[in-house]
This record gives sequence, structure tokens and C-alpha cells, in this order.
Amino acid sequence: MAGNVIGYFCVSNSWGGLEMNQLRNAVWMKNRGHKVLIVGLKDSRIIKEAESEGIDTAFATQHKKYYDFKKAINLKKLINYKGITHLILRDPKDISLGVTTKRLLKNKLFLAYFMEMQLGVKKTDLLHTWRFKGLDLWSCPLQFLANQVNELTNFPSSKTKVIPSAMDLSKFENLPSQSVAREKLELPNDQILLGLIGRFDAFKGHKLLLDAYEMLPSELQNKISLAFLGEKTNPDTDNFYEYLMERIQLDTFKSKVYILPFRKDVETFYAAIDVFVMASKAETFGMVTIESMAAGTPVIGSNAGGTPELLGSGERGILFETMNKESLAKAIKFFVDEYKNDPNDLKSYVKKYSHHEVCQLVERHLKLTD
Repeated sequence: MAGNVIGYFCVSNSWGGLEMNQLRNAVWMKNRGHKVLIVGLKDSRIIKEAESEGIDTAFATQHKKYYDFKKAINLKKLINYKGITHLILRDPKDISLGVTTKRLLKNKLFLAYFMEMQLGVKKTDLLHTWRFKGLDLWSCPLQFLANQVNELTNFPSSKTKVIPSAMDLSKFENLPSQSVAREKLELPNDQILLGLIGRFDAFKGHKLLLDAYEMLPSELQNKISLAFLGEKTNPDTDNFYEYLMERIQLDTFKSKVYILPFRKDVETFYAAIDVFVMASKAETFGMVTIESMAAGTPVIGSNAGGTPELLGSGERGILFETMNKESLAKAIKFFVDEYKNDPNDLKSYVKKYSHHEVCQLVERHLKLTD
């Protein structure tokens, strides 16, 4: 550990999962005694959040996706000045810059890429192979992504590791009872509640869930309500939020759909609902799936992306055919009529995603431990 400095590189003005994951991991590693540094755009959200967390920061500027030698020279100078020994990238657009910088440093840098998104196409050509060769570690949050790396690139399998996305499980301890959580959120106690978390846009599955609800027999509709937790997309270019508000005023959904503003204590929402619905087309990982299980709340999930692996191909939840309203309606009916859930089994499974466990894996694969 002595002498190592971990640099988290993120030249983004956004504040989404990628940026949050960089910051969370930096905070956790700092708390474990490591020297860490966030490298980002001056005045960006991640820099401001890092400073509020007491994380050291340094500034870089945006760069071209490929062959930006000028920015690589600047990054080399920064790495030497700050004594960075390990550099962690999460955006694939940063790989070329990171590899070029490492070669300018005569390979005296441990360069790791933590994968956030699926690979779309084969990348076995000479240029990609040469570029990826500069990585010391390709970290994948799930095995299916590691399989993609092995199948679609020439990157060595010996350097491809599965390191799950992590979460702080402590906030899921001592959850309120379902009735208390519902009272806090002003949700009905006499209904089966299906919950969905996500910004209100066309990609998160709100419409699909409404479509599936409409297909349920009336006696089942009478038993079920829907709870949506999230925020309006800014800007709402496709007017999806307005569409959603208009649709839930239809007779089918009146007094059956509850819209809740996003809140930091999302664990209260998971405690309040009976089942969480992961209805988006394909989530690479889907942290909300893990959060739901951490609360002991079962999941109905789309059979695509990382969700099938997280749900053990249906052993830890219910899978439905992606973007298929009939299949989702059938899954909902199965949940209400037949599904048996042991909350303790779900809570036990997600212990592998504890940030304590995951940070140990990071330390091992970054070769920070003896």
C-alpha cells in the first residue's frame, strides 16, 4: 500500500452511474487507507462531490477519442507530479488516452479499465488489439460481460477479472416494516404494490408496465397498484413525462398509480413494495436489482443484459421476455398467484456485492496487497 496512489480518471460533466461509481469507489478505497485522487474537469460535478468528500482532486481537459498525443503528454506530467501509480478508467473513450500515456511513461503505470457497458461489436482488429494490450486489468461487473470480452476482443483472459459493482449494505439493515414504510410514503396498505425506480423517460419501462397491467384480469387489477419513484428527465425531449401523466388519468389507472419524487432513502421504497419490476430493455448491471434484493424484496426482471445473471436465470426472481407486455403480465400473475419468496435468501445472496468484499477484490487485482 505504501507509495501507491490510485487515480480515478473521469473527464465528464455528467452525473450518472459511471461518475457516481468512480466517486463511490474512490471514497471506499480512501476509507481503507489508500491514497486516492479524482482527475476530472474543473468545476464538474464529480470534482465538487469529491472535494465535499475530502478526496484530493486534479484537473484535466476533455480529449479526442483516439491519438490525442498532446493531452497524453499533459496527463503524463500530471501523473508524475501527483505520483499516481494506478489509473482507473470507466469510460471506453478514455482507453486510448490512458494507453498512450502509459506508453509515454514507459509502462510505469498500472492501467485498469472498469467496464460499465456491454460490447456492441467485435473488436479483434489490429488497432483495438494494440490499444487493449496497454491495459493491465479489464474488470467486468458480471460473468456474461467477461465472456463478451473473451469472445469479442483479443484481450488476455488472464487479465480479465469479474469484480462486481459494489454497494453499502448497511443502509438496508433495520428497515421499517412494510406498513410503516407505506405510511411514510403515503401508499395504500390494502394493495399489492409493484414498484419501479428510474427517471421518467421512454427507456425505463414505465409504459411497458402500464401495458402489462392493462392486460391483467379485472379481479387482479383490483388487488394491484403501481408505484413509480423517479424524476422527470431534463430536458424531456420526447415529452414522455407528460404522456405518462395523461395516461395514468385514464379510468384503468385512476387511483392505481402513485408517482413519488426521487429520495435518497430508496431503501424505504423497497421496504414498502411487494415486488420490484426491472422493465427496461437491457440493463448492463442494474444496481436497483441488487438494492431490491438487499431489502429482501423480490424482482420481476427483463430477460436481457445482466438481469438474468443477477436473478440466477430465474432462481432468485421472475424473468419475462424483454419488451413483451404479454410476458410481463404473465409474470405479474405468477407472482401474485404462486410465487414464494424468502427475503433472507435474497439478503444472503447480495452480501457478495458489499463494498467491503468488492474493495478486497479491487485491491487484489490492482496488486495493492501482498
